[in-house]
Amino acid sequence: MENNYDVIVIGSGPGGYVAAIRASQLNLKTAVVERAELGGICLNWGCIPTKALLKSAQVYKYMSHAADYGIALEGTVTPDFQAVVKRSRGVAEQMSKGVQFLLKKNNVDVIAGFGKLAGNHQVEVTAADGTKTLYEAKHIILATGARSRSLPNVPQDGKKIIGYREALTLPELPKTMVVMGSGAIGSELAYFYATMGTQVTIVEYMPRLVPVEDDDIAAQLARCFRKHGIKTMTGAAVEKVEVVNDQCVVTIKDSKEKITEITCDIVLSAVGVATNLEGLGLEECGVAFERGKVTVDDYYRTNVEGVYAIGDIVHGPALAHVASHEALVCVEKIAGHNPEPVDYGNIPGCTYTTPEIASVGLTERACVEQGREVLIGKFPFTASGKAASSGNRDGMVKVIFDKKTNEWLGCHLIGDNVTEMIAGAVTARKKGMTGPEIIASVFPHPTMSEAVMEAVAVAYGECVHI
Repeated sequence: MENNYDVIVIGSGPGGYVAAIRASQLNLKTAVVERAELGGICLNWGCIPTKALLKSAQVYKYMSHAADYGIALEGTVTPDFQAVVKRSRGVAEQMSKGVQFLLKKNNVDVIAGFGKLAGNHQVEVTAADGTKTLYEAKHIILATGARSRSLPNVPQDGKKIIGYREALTLPELPKTMVVMGSGAIGSELAYFYATMGTQVTIVEYMPRLVPVEDDDIAAQLARCFRKHGIKTMTGAAVEKVEVVNDQCVVTIKDSKEKITEITCDIVLSAVGVATNLEGLGLEECGVAFERGKVTVDDYYRTNVEGVYAIGDIVHGPALAHVASHEALVCVEKIAGHNPEPVDYGNIPGCTYTTPEIASVGLTERACVEQGREVLIGKFPFTASGKAASSGNRDGMVKVIFDKKTNEWLGCHLIGDNVTEMIAGAVTARKKGMTGPEIIASVFPHPTMSEAVMEAVAVAYGECVHI
């Protein structure tokens, strides 16, 4: 029948569209249900457009410091904020069209509308005009993602108190901004706006910036942000925001109960995400969930036969590449294959500020808390010929090994282009490579990546370059 499928995926983000394409490749009749743009938040309002904005910021910064590279520019270099935003939206639109092409190429039916579980292997889709249609599938995969989390005491109004989505398309560059939260979203957008010329203050509840990262990495970022003119308040929380005469009056309380007021044009709330579970029919169909996350097994099966969940709506890191890998494992299991479950202990994380941050595995703090005896190696980019020639020596590589077994426990990087380097550490850890084996591997020179080998050599007392 026309409305019958082997697999229906609700949501077309990095989890949903990957699940749908892989299912079709495995000869399963597949459809994907999407109420908005194909590609989900990541391609349209997250990862991709944010990186486009940051690239424009990087180009502007290079041009502003062209003389440092021996290049003379006539006149003043100024950013065209609206042109920067327009470029970002164009990149996002291009990527969304790419997903549309891939779905069509792989014979995946796209159903426009809001999908929900209707029981008995059925999905009810409500179109934009309100029309409801039932579809049937042996397997239904929920991949509905998440949205910007709004705090009860600081509700978002979309104009003066905004989330990441509005931050990508502001009509004009604000003169001043307070950013709540210093995770990847908060730090990236804080850096972008500061580079464009906005006076930015970051308010972070935890004692340090980028709190999921290693302490040394967080300290380095804090130094770089201060050098860039970004003000930071750690161990502090926004108590309330009042809009007075088109200005935001932000009340902040620090860990010593001291109250500070800051007046700014815009408040960006970047305090995490909330999962999109509302209206999916979970309760009606008896699908188990807790603390805003659907409960699943290693292959993303829920407690209800034929219903699966992947991505931000299940427990684990809310990252695009995690959702995509979960999609592959889920679908291949459905198809009768025997995929290896996701190793959540070897998931890389990246933050695209300048300098960039990339990490995988345990932090030094986590190792201490676990009572591990470790070897630690740090190699600063001040000692890197490639970093020096590139004009930015900020940053370092930090590696952590188990002293008894030589197991590579963690790798933490901050510096230019380190997000392109972390995959090597992920692969090496996956294959169980030890510290001595890394040292015995030949890294190319001059590169930023050789700093990883140098850091490992430091850990084992064998480095010759510092």
